[in-house]
Amino acid sequence: MSTEGGGAPTAAPARAAPGVLAATCVSAFVVNANTSAVSILLPAISEDTGTSLATLQWAVTGYSLVGAAVIVTSGALGDVFGRRRIFLGGLLLFVASCVLIALAGSGGLVIAGRAIQGAAGSTILACGLSLLSAGVTGEAQMRSVSLWGAASAAGAAAGPLIGGVLVDVSGWQGLFWIDAGIAAACVPLTLRTVPESRDPSRPRSIDLAGTALVAAVLVPFVFAVTEGADWGWLSAPTLACFVVSAAAVVGFVLVEQRVRTPLIDLALLRNTFLVGASVAILVVAGCINALMYVCSLYFQNPAGLGMTPLEAGIATLPAAAGIVVTAPLITPFVDRVGARNVIAVGFGTATVAFAALAFVHASWSYAAFVAPLVVLAVGLGLANGPSSSVATACVPDDQVGAASGISNMGRYIGAAVLTAVTAALFDSVYGRHQASGATASDALAAGFSRASIGLTLFCAFGIGLALLVGRLRPSGPPNAARYSAAAAATSHTVPTGPSGPTASPPTDAAP
Repeated sequence: MSTEGGGAPTAAPARAAPGVLAATCVSAFVVNANTSAVSILLPAISEDTGTSLATLQWAVTGYSLVGAAVIVTSGALGDVFGRRRIFLGGLLLFVASCVLIALAGSGGLVIAGRAIQGAAGSTILACGLSLLSAGVTGEAQMRSVSLWGAASAAGAAAGPLIGGVLVDVSGWQGLFWIDAGIAAACVPLTLRTVPESRDPSRPRSIDLAGTALVAAVLVPFVFAVTEGADWGWLSAPTLACFVVSAAAVVGFVLVEQRVRTPLIDLALLRNTFLVGASVAILVVAGCINALMYVCSLYFQNPAGLGMTPLEAGIATLPAAAGIVVTAPLITPFVDRVGARNVIAVGFGTATVAFAALAFVHASWSYAAFVAPLVVLAVGLGLANGPSSSVATACVPDDQVGAASGISNMGRYIGAAVLTAVTAALFDSVYGRHQASGATASDALAAGFSRASIGLTLFCAFGIGLALLVGRLRPSGPPNAARYSAAAAATSHTVPTGPSGPTASPPTDAAP
């Protein structure tokens, strides 16, 4: 499995060049801002293209599904064929996807463009961080990682607000035109200032079969959970999707046991710390993405709060920005009491907040949402940052990149699956209540309530995951890179290791 940020560089400057920092940090900001902004745009896209919101949820889940399949493979391609070359390919693909979406006259083209964007975005993040850290070590690497983490976190937090502003100013297409322009500007900057690097010690074979099988596991499964209510849970199409997904799981295990450079080192899955942390990351990513999806729909629906896109972007800031801000703030606390305890408290806090949202009523104003959203941000932030730290701190140095790849794949899978499940639950309950004669406002509130109940159960499951996560020993005062890595963990696990400057080793004791 490829390392994201490891491998032997072709050069070793004392510090990362300004051009490398600019290209990688700007692209990370743009990718993360674009990703977190899209949910705010969906009502406007639906109105403009005549595509239902239920269909457009694939613009969110499709992005994450493709990202899950590609995130590790893109890093491997960079190690073998050159990180700058693959990074440039990701930038060009991102530009093309933005143009396709901005020119789209139908929801189908928007969804197709977002799927392409999932491949581009995961490639930019994986190879960008590798380029940034491959040629430097020590304090220089720490500063570079800090800047990249801060840029990633800022993009994830600012995305909904940027999307809301642009919808009001330029239409929903404006976000994609601007992102295309910024990404295009990064291409000549990368060509002029970023040196090529690769890992000459890595075998040249790429596990394309494993990549295809990841997609074969996820796509039919998501189709089944989103369409099962309409098709019938025991209908032939639903059962066929589940069978294909299960068969792909078996095929994936068989392939990974036989290929020279597997997409996932299955031996790592015996590490309970890594598995617990990665599944916790999956739950956090799924919950925050699903929450942003249903909040965007409810806040902008005339039968809900009737907000404009800009107002909805501002209204979701407590959740979108709060989780990014919370994660680094609790970093010193994690070193004192252990990741396991902080993660458990985080998921417990988020469970209470989602349970509060389950009582939503058509009479609620936005003020009633503020406290639960703030508490959710705190809870998910408490769970997210330590989980990402554990995922790379619980393995030896030579497995840090592989561990970060597993956790990043889990992040994309969680975003895809939980958003799809939540969207299906929301739409199903909303449709049933309208069919039974309920007002649009009551039906919408019922859908939001049921979606919140589902997310409450997911967070409650997260409390149990904390039992699989070990306690970290502090290796000294938290540094800038650790704070930035915690903030960036909303969208990407920064590969750090037990002996690196940005991580602390776990204890050997069982949790």
